[in-house]
Amino acid sequence: MRANSLSLRLLLSSALVSLVLLAAAAILLGGLFQAALERNFDQRLRAVMDGLLANVDLDDKGSPELTTQLADTRFSLPLSGWYWEVEPPPGKGLTDLASDSLLEQRLKPDPSLLKTRDKDGIAAFNLDDSNGTKLRAIQQSFKLPGSDNEFSFLVAGNFDELKDEIAAFRQTLFGVLVLLGLGLLAAVFVQVRFGMRPLRVLQERLTAIREGKAEKLEGQFPTEIQPVADELNLLIQSNSEIIDRARTQVGNLAHALKTPLSVLTNEANAHKGQLAAKVTEQAQVMRDQVSLYLDRARRAARAQGLGAVTEVQPVLDGLARTLQRIFRDKGVEIAVDCAPGLKFRGERQDLEEMAGNLLDNACKWSTKRIEVSAQPVKEPSADGRQWMMLTVDDDGPGLPAEKRAEAVKRGRRLDETKPGSGLGLSIVTETAQMYSGMLSLDDSPAKGLRIQIKLPAAM
Repeated sequence: MRANSLSLRLLLSSALVSLVLLAAAAILLGGLFQAALERNFDQRLRAVMDGLLANVDLDDKGSPELTTQLADTRFSLPLSGWYWEVEPPPGKGLTDLASDSLLEQRLKPDPSLLKTRDKDGIAAFNLDDSNGTKLRAIQQSFKLPGSDNEFSFLVAGNFDELKDEIAAFRQTLFGVLVLLGLGLLAAVFVQVRFGMRPLRVLQERLTAIREGKAEKLEGQFPTEIQPVADELNLLIQSNSEIIDRARTQVGNLAHALKTPLSVLTNEANAHKGQLAAKVTEQAQVMRDQVSLYLDRARRAARAQGLGAVTEVQPVLDGLARTLQRIFRDKGVEIAVDCAPGLKFRGERQDLEEMAGNLLDNACKWSTKRIEVSAQPVKEPSADGRQWMMLTVDDDGPGLPAEKRAEAVKRGRRLDETKPGSGLGLSIVTETAQMYSGMLSLDDSPAKGLRIQIKLPAAM
């Protein structure tokens, strides 16, 4: 998955939402479990308080006394963390009563802890004893029989005893939620891969159209994507129709201009004089310009078309054989090195025109040997397109760096002793640019000139 892919965005967003929800669930369940433990613990303390109420009476002086010891021996062990105490109202001169586990100490809860009470008048809170043990306590005021005074009954238990139980629950909860999170991530990954599959199929079929393996998008897509596929098919069909109409109009224009120009030329040739010569000259210029721009229009129409793919090896081999026969007297040898299966994403005619111009130029200037190479560019472009590099090296005199910019200008010939019109390299440059490619000139390892053109490839 690439950094900017929809699949990664969906996966990360789902993972983030799942993580937040699982963390919230962990906090909520942990809090609910602890609250349940506290309620259960409070019920145990209430049971102790009920037993304490049943066994506390007043002595002759009105102070509380324990008539029967509680059955729970933890209230007898010193500083066990389990305590109870009965405190009389202040200022009455009465003595308090406390469990043996408190020794001489007393629990002094902050008055703010006693403000919140339930419907039964019981305040539940946490506090620490002198040993730092965390206690859970409840407090309630009662009037004992035979007295108008309210006595404060407080029962506290060692809440630290529940730490191990809470820790075990949280550990189990964490393990379960981690497994659940991994399962959710796996499910999301499968869901994203399955859900994005139609888009990958759409991309593959568009690539097949671009590489000339198909003419339109075939098959059925999900209802959300089918309209896009239909519109793309209509766009491809419209593009093809536009190109066909352009080619037809180009041909019609060529035939429409050919007859008037021929008439002008014939009439001018039938007369002598300066005007006739000028008409003949300008008619030929018009004919050349028409041919130039018609050729350019045809090349542009082919370059913008979809689906054209050309095998590179047969084109280069055919051009090498033809040019070796043409320059037989010069004894030029052309060596072809082409990557197996390499394909040019464009019209065969355009590749033949570009490679033919380059090889023809090299044959004119070379001494004996020309090397032509066609290899794929290993690194794709930022938009994912594949490219190939066509390289022609000759062992001729080469071309100085300061003259290379002029060499690609239309009609510019740097040496009038060689045959040609000066259009070859400019035609190659224009055609390559129509395919978003480029031409470059450099020194050749064979001490001549190296010409390279970068062209789109179909792998």
